[in-house]
Amino acid sequence: MLYKGYLEVEIDPALDLVKEINYLKKEKRAVLLAHYYQNPDIQDIADYIGDSLGLAQQAEKTKAEIILFAGVHFMAETAKILNPSKKVLIPDLKAGCSLADSCPPDRFAEFKAKHPNHVVLSYINCTAEIKALSDVIVTSTNAVQIVESFPKSQPIIFAPDKNLGAYINKKTGRNMVLWDGACMVHEIFSLEKLIKLKHQNPKAKIIAHPECEAPLLEQADFIGSTTALLNYTKKSENGDEFIVVTETGILHQMQKASPSKTFIPAPPNNNCACNDCPYMKLNTLEKIYVALKYEQPELVMSAELIEKAKAPIRNMLDLSAKFGL
Repeated sequence: MLYKGYLEVEIDPALDLVKEINYLKKEKRAVLLAHYYQNPDIQDIADYIGDSLGLAQQAEKTKAEIILFAGVHFMAETAKILNPSKKVLIPDLKAGCSLADSCPPDRFAEFKAKHPNHVVLSYINCTAEIKALSDVIVTSTNAVQIVESFPKSQPIIFAPDKNLGAYINKKTGRNMVLWDGACMVHEIFSLEKLIKLKHQNPKAKIIAHPECEAPLLEQADFIGSTTALLNYTKKSENGDEFIVVTETGILHQMQKASPSKTFIPAPPNNNCACNDCPYMKLNTLEKIYVALKYEQPELVMSAELIEKAKAPIRNMLDLSAKFGL
């Protein structure tokens, strides 16, 4: 029975989920892809952990027969678009994305029609329908390079993240037309609390994801994609304390890579001490086990949508390879 986006089944509490998941992956020739924002126990059992670009690259080249995507809906869609003949599973179909939801396809099509002759660059954190309306998909890892690959005379629409778009405009000197969308996780960081936290930890470097609002980015010592933030903490020789301004899931990999360093999650503008994506955290080991065992919920997309959305993703992957990303 399909219930609220996942299968409702009883699981023996004594079951060794890690052992069973590993067995099912091998038996079914399945690969488990997980985003950095997943819970630590999911990250530890995944075959590949990465950000949106890395996950898309892995999805493109996998030889597995089943792709189980521990992330959010648009990530599983990308995997299906790149592998239309493979079965793509997602532990919980309700694992959506506030940023993707902020850009309805019908309204974006109207917005696009008002800006003829514009190239449409869309952040990968969008639905397949938005991808199908785009010319090139970008991620926070490759967005600057892809924008700069177009002549300055070429007008550009950037969707759906206005904060990332504003950061790229500032970085490149462009004047892209921005869709008014944002990620709820990166919009609720508190500037006041961040400054206070810095005063309490004066030696700590502030590192931030470019989806954050401009006033927070102005406080950062380093701005980059999730992978770039992780690599910065690995390679940094100018201190071993970091205030991390992005979703807290990445702290697990940072701590594993640099156990002697200190990582402090930046506080949001609410009563919580950290900032988690509620959609990412819908995925659990129990749901991953059930999804693999019953091969449900399966992500199903029309052949027409897959074909339309594939071209801009393919353009992104080709440009990323060209830039060595």
